[in-house]
Amino acid sequence: MAVNSPIPVAAELKPVAGIEIGYAEAGIKKPNRKDVLVMKLAEGATVAGVFTLNRFCAAPVQISKDNLAAAKAGGKPIRALLVNTGNANAGTGEAGMANARATCDALAAELGLDAQQILPFSTGVILEPLPVAKIKAGLPAAVQNLKADNWFNAAEGIMTTDTQPKAGSRTVTIGGHAVTLTGISKGAGMIKPNMATMLGYLAFDAKVAQPVLDVLVKEVADKSFNCITIDGDTSTNDSFILMATGAGTLAVDSVDSPAYRELAAAVTELSVFLAQAIVRDGEGATKFITISVEEGESVEECRKIAYSIGHSPLVKTAFFASDPNLGRILAAIGYAGVELDVSKINMWLDDVWVAKDGGRNPDYKEEDGQRVMKQSEITVRVKLARGSAAATVYTCDLSHDYVSINADYRS
Repeated sequence: MAVNSPIPVAAELKPVAGIEIGYAEAGIKKPNRKDVLVMKLAEGATVAGVFTLNRFCAAPVQISKDNLAAAKAGGKPIRALLVNTGNANAGTGEAGMANARATCDALAAELGLDAQQILPFSTGVILEPLPVAKIKAGLPAAVQNLKADNWFNAAEGIMTTDTQPKAGSRTVTIGGHAVTLTGISKGAGMIKPNMATMLGYLAFDAKVAQPVLDVLVKEVADKSFNCITIDGDTSTNDSFILMATGAGTLAVDSVDSPAYRELAAAVTELSVFLAQAIVRDGEGATKFITISVEEGESVEECRKIAYSIGHSPLVKTAFFASDPNLGRILAAIGYAGVELDVSKINMWLDDVWVAKDGGRNPDYKEEDGQRVMKQSEITVRVKLARGSAAATVYTCDLSHDYVSINADYRS
């Protein structure tokens, strides 16, 4: 079960005007599970995304990037998203590209759109052909049940090794205008920026100019989905999409406006929630860990050190065992590739001051460290005494179950 992450309540996920969602059980990998998802956008919506940096990026990622670029270059706007689970359509070469395009063609025919107006997404096993016939067969049912209040079903429909759906809603008031935001995410393993084996979709009913949304999606990703790690593996299919439906009364046409800052804060808050939900549901996770590195010369070096700690199998297994073998954290700081004066480094485990000026704090007691290590939520805080920059990363422990889940993934 996910660490301190209750299952979302369907009735609390708010419909967002300007987007409808439908799903189907196509039997892509297993029978009787939601595995095809369609999101249909109203005219006037704007869409922006960020994607994996894995050089083996999947066919649907390549096509989604191309279709977004075509829309921005004056082509027809994006009007629908198509997601399948059970198959990643990655490492599949030209046949994979053709298969992804075939699914876009099929959905476009169902909705009366051009294929370029569809963004495809896939998640699941790599190096296996996409079962196009199954996806095509599921599309009529997905289109038939397009509804505004299908967010919970959507969250279930993008799961793979997730133990529970991940979703959230917010309503904020910006300049006297009510804005509704709802989003879903998936991911539990192969999680590391940029971004993670993750999919994230967040819609809101404000009208946002395309250049502004392009800035917003990168800003939000850097503060949320690019701040999580479970196992240090960057997937082939990662995608995070923002959809501004334009069906509400708020309009944002400049990144310099107060409305932009307020909207960015709201979108970031919900995105952080969705990103943390992925870590809380990490494969085999029993603990949620926040790593905060402060007083660095740059955000980049703070992140480098935070990820060095968060990726270390020795650190993560110590957390799983509730073993305050905290020298492993210092070692991870030391090999992060940042030139440091270690005699100035201080480290805390929650409220417990562990390392002082590069060595063991004379007042540190192992029983205090043990008390914190037994908690289900833990914060590691490191001060570098080099500047004013800071960065925070979210991760989890590494358990026996992680190995079992991944050893059995294809069976």
